[in-house]
Parts: sequence; C-alpha cells; structure tokens
Amino acid sequence: MKRLSEAPTIHPEAQVTDCSLGQWTEVGGGTQMRESSMGDWSYITRDCHVIWTDIGKMCSIANATRLNPGNHPTWRAVQHHSVYRAEAYGLGDDDDAFFAWRQANRVTIGHDVWIGHGVTVTAGVTIGTGAVVGAGAVVTRDVAPYSIVGGVPAREIRRRFTPAQADALQEIAVWDWSHDAYKKALPDIRTLAIDPFIEKYRRP
Repeated sequence: MKRLSEAPTIHPEAQVTDCSLGQWTEVGGGTQMRESSMGDWSYITRDCHVIWTDIGKMCSIANATRLNPGNHPTWRAVQHHSVYRAEAYGLGDDDDAFFAWRQANRVTIGHDVWIGHGVTVTAGVTIGTGAVVGAGAVVTRDVAPYSIVGGVPAREIRRRFTPAQADALQEIAVWDWSHDAYKKALPDIRTLAIDPFIEKYRRP
C-alpha cells in the first residue's frame, strides 16, 4: 500500500466534485463522488458511486459500492428520466423540486464502518458507527452501531459487541484522536481484548 498523507489521495481516474475530504483519506480509480463528505482516515476503493452522502472517519468502503443511487418518482404515472430531466428530451424545464427531494434524502455513515464489495445503500439510510455491511448487501433501512448486516434486503446477523462495549467505544472515539495518539495506542489496538482496551482508554 502506498504512503498516504494529510492531504487527500485521489486516483487520477477518480472523479470528485463538490466534496469535502479529510486528512489521510483515499479515493480509488474509477470512483465517482459528488456533493458528499468523507472524514479523516476513511477510504473508498475502485469503481464506486457516491452522491449526497456523509461518510464518517476511519470508514473502509470496498469496490463497486453505491451510496445513495437515485430514486425514480414511483408515485407518478411515469417514472422515466424524462419526467424530471425534461430539458434533455426537449420537453421544457427540469423538475427542480424533484432534485431537491433527492438531495434532502442523504445517506449518513458513522465512524469506523466497513462496507463490503458491491454494497448498495439506498436514499435516507443511516449506518451506525462500527457497523459492518456484508458484500453484496442492499441496505434499505438504518443499521445499528456495531452491528453486522447482510443480504437483500440487509438484515442484522449479529452484534460485534455488547451495548455497553459499543457505548464505551463511541465514548473513547479513537477516530477523533491525533495522529500521534493513535500511533502510540496502535500496539494496544492490535493486541488487547475489547474489555481491557476499554478499561485502559475510557475516560475516568
């Protein structure tokens, strides 16, 4: 893996438009990101599509993930592009209210979330901190913090930690530590079981 830096690393074949990227972040080749944000330490790999999404810190997003793919107006008599992209078809003005509705239904991803290969997360969904989304899942409902979900549609498989452990980890908030503090704690992160880690790093 190449050395990253405080400045975001964006592959030459990626397209990033109107986005905010934190420190130590990386966007892989073929990925398109638009009108979204991604916090410190997070990375998104190849051939992903992201729009109107807020990604937390330390998130790991695998290839071919789609975050907030566009909804069509299923409640109308016609749901085709021409209904809201009318200008392209010589039918008059585009439907600005429809696009405002799309933009308002943002996807929100917490911190330290792992999203597997080929996942789709639909509009308006929130994925809690510490969650895992299994490869190929289609996430249509909110995902609880520190839970593991998978399937189509995605359903909870199990919890990574107890509720008390999950609360403690969110309180410790490793993703908010400085680079130096994280580097110093890395041996403990690698070797300590969850309870000794919480005991050592939880605020008194």
